[in-house]
Amino acid sequence: MTVNPIAETVASLMPRARAELTELVAFRSVADPAVFPRSECEAAASWVADALRSEGFQDVAVLDTPDGTQSVYGLLAGPEDAPTVLLYAHYDVQPPLDEAAWLTPPFELTEREGRWYGRGAADCKGGFLMHLLALRALKANGGVPVNVKVIVEGSEEQGTGGLERYAEAHPELLAADTVVIGDCGNFRVGLPTVTATLRGMTLLRVRIDTLEGNLHSGQFGGAAPDALAALIKVLDSLRAEDGSTTVDGLAADAGWDGLDYAEADFRTDAKVLDGVELIGHGSVADRIWARPAVTVLGIDCPPVVGATPSVQAGARALVSLRVQPGQDATEATELLTAHIEKHTPWGARVAVEHVGQGQPFRADTASPAYSAMADAMRVAYPGQEMQTAGQGGSIPLCNTLAALYPQAEILLIGLSEPEARIHAVNESVSPEELERLSVAEAHFLVNYAQSKQS
Repeated sequence: MTVNPIAETVASLMPRARAELTELVAFRSVADPAVFPRSECEAAASWVADALRSEGFQDVAVLDTPDGTQSVYGLLAGPEDAPTVLLYAHYDVQPPLDEAAWLTPPFELTEREGRWYGRGAADCKGGFLMHLLALRALKANGGVPVNVKVIVEGSEEQGTGGLERYAEAHPELLAADTVVIGDCGNFRVGLPTVTATLRGMTLLRVRIDTLEGNLHSGQFGGAAPDALAALIKVLDSLRAEDGSTTVDGLAADAGWDGLDYAEADFRTDAKVLDGVELIGHGSVADRIWARPAVTVLGIDCPPVVGATPSVQAGARALVSLRVQPGQDATEATELLTAHIEKHTPWGARVAVEHVGQGQPFRADTASPAYSAMADAMRVAYPGQEMQTAGQGGSIPLCNTLAALYPQAEILLIGLSEPEARIHAVNESVSPEELERLSVAEAHFLVNYAQSKQS
């Protein structure tokens, strides 16, 4: 049996990785001071910076980005004339949602049935640990053969664009020959996967007003225009009868020609209740990787408990649109805004506020870096070939990097496979996937360095 020193080293480092991930998950680093204090994100950024310094990184800096958050940068010099690889992750996380629905506290890393549970365990604090494990394994086995830059973002989940604008103002900072984005995931546990496309995202806050104040529904209902009812009609206009997204002027018929996603598997992954239909038409892959998708993220209205018999004077909603690859997100934002304004009924006053935006992304999977990653994944996942899939989520920085460094190759890997349940309650990471992907990344860096020498 062939001995793989890198894999053996990574395996020996897993207890340390769990302890570190426990520390990092404990920070309630939601980049929204209305949810948790800003100090939580600052403490997480400081932890990341200290971790880079302990690994010998130079020029470690906590960057104050234009959106008021912090990203962490560091440089690890490699051999002379070696290529430069940028490793990306983010330490900010989604809010825990309903903490009572978590089986264990969201900010306490907890092992259960072979998985590690905690907010950010997979998305994307685990991604930062993946980078550290790969580098540690290389240092223990002859050294890191490339120059390594690490950037760990502090507001990726908010989509407020702080790191993108910082990079545009300091274009030399993140320049690299190739970029490894550690914020995606395998199509399935144990199936090595790179992500070829990302949908973009736009986020709008919609407010509808109809009255100077709430009115008694018995005295005025039936003639007084109800702002909540108007909002519901607007939101309903964003979907066809089958549930597919319909924004006036926005194409929604593209197809996906890569890895298939069986409906039965999707129902299991999404935990769709028995008897409930999937929405939209076409293949599942078409719907989640190649087409737009609107989601109502929240509505401000009276809760059921304590509600009074009133006609509502105002109502708000937060609306997300996932933008399909090939579509400009700015144009999609304009189309969505125009649709909402057009479909607001009864002459109600409508105000649309643009909250955040990110462009979709398409990678060049024929580039040499992808060949180097395919070889690395064969080592980390014996008997498996690397697959190429899409991802419905957004990583706004990808397009910024592609525009700043058009010659750079960009690869997307990570820990967010379906069982990870990212953005939901009971998020978790598979420690086996963390171990295997760390091995894959380490071998990729070796392969990539050798490809540049030949």
